[in-house]
Amino acid sequence: MKSIQIDKFGGPEILVIKDIEIAKPGPKEVLIKNKSIGLNFIDVYHRTGLYPIPLPSGIGLEACGIIEEVGSEVSLFKVGDRVTHASMPIGAYSEKQIMPEEKLISVPDAVSDEVASCITLKGITAEYLLHRAYPLKKGDKVLYHAAAGALGQILCPWANALGAEVIGTVGSKAKEEIAKKNGCHHVINYSEKNFVEEVEKIVGKNGIDVVYDGVGIKTFKGSIETLKIRGMMVAFGNASGYVDTIDVKKDINAKGLFFTRPSIAHYTVKREELVESAKKVFDAILSKKFEVEISKKYSLQDAHQAHKDLEARLLTGPAVIIP
Repeated sequence: MKSIQIDKFGGPEILVIKDIEIAKPGPKEVLIKNKSIGLNFIDVYHRTGLYPIPLPSGIGLEACGIIEEVGSEVSLFKVGDRVTHASMPIGAYSEKQIMPEEKLISVPDAVSDEVASCITLKGITAEYLLHRAYPLKKGDKVLYHAAAGALGQILCPWANALGAEVIGTVGSKAKEEIAKKNGCHHVINYSEKNFVEEVEKIVGKNGIDVVYDGVGIKTFKGSIETLKIRGMMVAFGNASGYVDTIDVKKDINAKGLFFTRPSIAHYTVKREELVESAKKVFDAILSKKFEVEISKKYSLQDAHQAHKDLEARLLTGPAVIIP
């Protein structure tokens, strides 16, 4: 079986395809033949060691495929079922993978393999950000960074459908139209303008209700500045670098802000949470609250190029790896 493996942390060049033996599934596990694999920034964090993982290791958390074999105690699924997943154990960049049945989600017939493999992690992330980390209300003013990216394609139109006023930031002229298409009412190109000043022009001095910031260190201070008194800062990612120090007195207490640093693991602790969140995601896509356009497809052999493109901000929507 072909699988991407890493034996050290480093750049995209360490992503090496190898032939490995795969074990039989345990009692509550299933063997999945992957049809499409999701590409996510957390894969970069694992590869670089920002989020350390035991080595040697596979890589990748998200994939959609068909169950080929089930363990002796599996009760939730059967051979032939089409499933998706977006959680540990790591190793989705593979032709086949063993997963615990409790981590799997059934895929509706109307959702393709490719779409399922790129909206499980990002879709559930959008769901918990909009509905649970900060339950968005009609009329809320939202600032979302990287609005032309893969998650922006899901979160921005969904926030729009919930009745929020969505302000999106992008890093280039070419991405402005993409962000508008993604449901942003206002788009700020932060490579040309100061986004803090531009936000004030849009909403006035009262500020933003909530900032969803997955960029990290480059946008963190500015995001804090845009918030209203008792506003919510949701720092859910660090594509530009990790924010490892927060001045509580200056950054939080000055305006009585609320702050959270959530991850998908915090919001899918129980299987019931995972299943309910996934249902909301699939219901949203099937009811056209958002649409998914695959921006690029890579082969397993080109995983290193996929990471290069991801880190260079060359992708303008979800991308997948086809094993």
